Amino acid sequence: MNQIGDLLRGRGHRVARVPVHHGLNWLPRVRRAHLVFNLCEGIGAVSRYETFVAGTLELTGVPFTGAGAWTITICHDKPVVNALLQSAGVPVPRWCVPTSERLPADFPLPAIVKPAAEDASVGIDQSSVVTTRRALRARVAQLSMQYDRVMVQHYIAGREIAVGIVGDHVLPMSEIDFSRMPPGHWPILSFAAKWTAGCAEDEGSQPVCPAKLHPALARRIQVAAVDAWRAVRGYSYGRVDLRVDAKGQPWVLEVNPNPDISDDAGLSRMAQATGLSYDDLVLRIVELALRADRGLVPAEQPDVALEARTA
Repeated sequence: MNQIGDLLRGRGHRVARVPVHHGLNWLPRVRRAHLVFNLCEGIGAVSRYETFVAGTLELTGVPFTGAGAWTITICHDKPVVNALLQSAGVPVPRWCVPTSERLPADFPLPAIVKPAAEDASVGIDQSSVVTTRRALRARVAQLSMQYDRVMVQHYIAGREIAVGIVGDHVLPMSEIDFSRMPPGHWPILSFAAKWTAGCAEDEGSQPVCPAKLHPALARRIQVAAVDAWRAVRGYSYGRVDLRVDAKGQPWVLEVNPNPDISDDAGLSRMAQATGLSYDDLVLRIVELALRADRGLVPAEQPDVALEARTA
């Protein structure tokens, strides 16, 4: 991102943008660097290659921003990360990976069907949420023709909350306001909602930060998010997405290492709610990279940066 480069140049650093692609002819330039700001999200539209880039950076020994290869690998595979979170006692909605399109007879409905190893809401649209066994089987069959693996997860009706973490600091939480979603639409962050600016689903899913949460509920959400971040050995910066059901139980949906840090993205918005400027956020991420102890998480639970508002 040009803004990050301009900021670092303004502080007297020499900055070069290094495109990453198949082959390693980009590696000598990286090895000469004092720091790599890792903004790679895949190669050739294949998101899993992000893991290989992080692993290569680890082998060079050059400090780099964001999560390590192990964390990225785990979080890209939804069934794997769900199994890990469950084993750590983190609440996740019931899920399964269909075998030959067969599903447990008692799987709860409604359910949401997703590609098992994609991010950024790829493969998710209004047809992803199903309310009948027939529709569930049909959606699984449809996605199975497009993606290697599919995951089915119990759909949690309720509030959608995002928790940002930078270093040992939990940022003010953000909530998606679905009140303007068109009638008959599921309140979900579909691919269109995230990436088609101005469409009905985009207009119907607006972030509110800080979220208006009762302090006790905010605490429960924070504990679940931090436990999830620890379970995946998160480092530097990340975002945990959750749903809160009608009983006030938080459920972790996704753990996102190296989320978008554009100046108008969710993590930047959360940082701004603490009084941190965009420049402050970038420099904090740089600082974390320079003192990184890869694979370790903070010894203490991160502190809340801003008290939650009372609803």
